[in-house]
Amino acid sequence: MSKSARVAVITGAGNGIGAGVARELAAQGYVCVCADRDKARAAEVAGQVAGCAVACDVSSEADVSRLVSEAATRFGGIDAIVSNAGIMQRTPLAETSLEDWNRVLATNLTAAFLLAKHGEAHLRSAKGGMVLIASTRAHMSEPDTFAYSASKGGLVALTHSLAVTLGPDVRVNCISPGWINVDESAVLSAEDHAQHPAGRVGVPADIAAAVAFLLSRESGFMTGSELIVDGGMTRKMIYRE
Repeated sequence: MSKSARVAVITGAGNGIGAGVARELAAQGYVCVCADRDKARAAEVAGQVAGCAVACDVSSEADVSRLVSEAATRFGGIDAIVSNAGIMQRTPLAETSLEDWNRVLATNLTAAFLLAKHGEAHLRSAKGGMVLIASTRAHMSEPDTFAYSASKGGLVALTHSLAVTLGPDVRVNCISPGWINVDESAVLSAEDHAQHPAGRVGVPADIAAAVAFLLSRESGFMTGSELIVDGGMTRKMIYRE
């Protein structure tokens, strides 16, 4: 198929940040390929943005290869890849198996490598871009989140490695969100919001806007960068007197 519009592949697009990114990029004129392990949820989002849905377990190289191939074949190329899919496991260190550790890293970190590996030729041809969704957990932690924190820290490092490797053809940046409320039914307290210097908890649209910026011409001199979108929390000293 000949390519007539910009094409974005978004993983973890079935809900939360991924769904928000799909909606924002569609509004910016992208055709969105919505990938998720739950194809029904991806299809629901794809229907909202006139895109398409692909079932994909991003920890599987075969699945990632198929996702990239399907997107490029159907739409004539790929301009952008947003590696968003991720999982969290919170367990005591002694109770965390190597399988648990590997599963988190495979989904959160290795997936971004696989997307870059299989998407490289298409992104180079399009002079396109990648955005990896990391986390402020790359810089700070709560107890028992070591696999998640390690994977997100790895994404920050992978970002600059890919940027140097793929440049100047492809720009690669990452976003580290703070607390993003992905559950519209959640009841948040005034204290939840007030603790943020920005005065509120984040929403998926905050991250989606940042993704759109990093893929735009306006950010053309940015690559290898980490954009922290957390309402100021990582800059706030917290001591109890």
